[in-house]
Amino acid sequence: MNASTGWTPGNAAVGAAISAIGIEIRDLGLSFGSTEVLKGIDLTIEPGEFFAFLGPSGSGKSTLLRAIAGFGPTPRGAILLDGTDIVGEAPWRRNVGMVFQNYALWPHMSVAKNVAYGLNERKIRGDEADRRVRAALELVGMEAYAERYPSQLSGGQQQRVALARTIVVEPRVLLLDEPLSNLDANLRVQMRQDLLKLQRRLGITTIFVTHDQEEANTICDRIAVMADGVVQQVGKPDDVYDTPANSFVAKFLGTANVVEGTVGRDADGAPLFRAGSGLVVPLRAGEQDGPAKMVLRPQSIDFTDGTGPDSVEAGVVAAEFLGSVIRYQVRVGDQDLLVDERHTRGVARRDPGETVRIRLNHDQAVLIRA
Repeated sequence: MNASTGWTPGNAAVGAAISAIGIEIRDLGLSFGSTEVLKGIDLTIEPGEFFAFLGPSGSGKSTLLRAIAGFGPTPRGAILLDGTDIVGEAPWRRNVGMVFQNYALWPHMSVAKNVAYGLNERKIRGDEADRRVRAALELVGMEAYAERYPSQLSGGQQQRVALARTIVVEPRVLLLDEPLSNLDANLRVQMRQDLLKLQRRLGITTIFVTHDQEEANTICDRIAVMADGVVQQVGKPDDVYDTPANSFVAKFLGTANVVEGTVGRDADGAPLFRAGSGLVVPLRAGEQDGPAKMVLRPQSIDFTDGTGPDSVEAGVVAAEFLGSVIRYQVRVGDQDLLVDERHTRGVARRDPGETVRIRLNHDQAVLIRA
């Protein structure tokens, strides 16, 4: 239950006609003048899936969402909803629901009239409209606010009204364009869990656009990481985090050390990764020789008192207190690495200039060629 509104996703009848459908995007391209903003997007989103488009500003994620909704220029390629291509179809004929970043509520209309707006456009009025508005407001815990106006609501309450207005028309797909970005940090955490409960309650195929990795990781079934109008990688959040396809994904999805080097062989012919800084990391059998990059998360490097072949000397450059961990910047040769050490009360912090030894957890290292 949300303390601010008392919302517990309930048993309201709205959404009963929603059936989960799949979405297939084939070779989708879109340009604004001479600028190509979407470049051959291929994606399949499963029925009932909570899917995220994740990427920095300018990556094309919101443009792709708006193309599904039917806003903006007509793209090249195909967007199939339940097997039917909707490219070129008017937005109101697609029956997809979109919640905008700024909620886009009519300020001169009450909450109930805002929610009823889409029903009126579809010629659904009278008792049927009243029933569906009440049910939608009940579903998001806003039934007591039906006669208030948007200016009388908090940001979280306005977002719930925007959700109710969208789901009341029982769309085939729910599209969420950075819906949490205007909320404070604590409310954002609560609202993303409430969104997930609502999505599971309705069973509706949902696409969530965000630049916030934590948001995507905590509530979405799968994510598509985007950059420069291209899908860089698709997968479950933990799979993408653990095995990034390239250095962009590694750095964008969490903090990562990306070390450039070369794959070669030791005296026995076993593969090794060698960096110019002097780092040497044993590799699994089967790795091919040549230039490569190694991804190591900060939690995959430990401080050690040992002097064995799996450790190397480093100098502490800086320390950053993050609450549960202290993140150190250490230097090995000319290579800077980030190392996370669990913070425990009473344990002294390592000082800049101090000489330490670190050990790389080789089994956690990921080799990438892109």
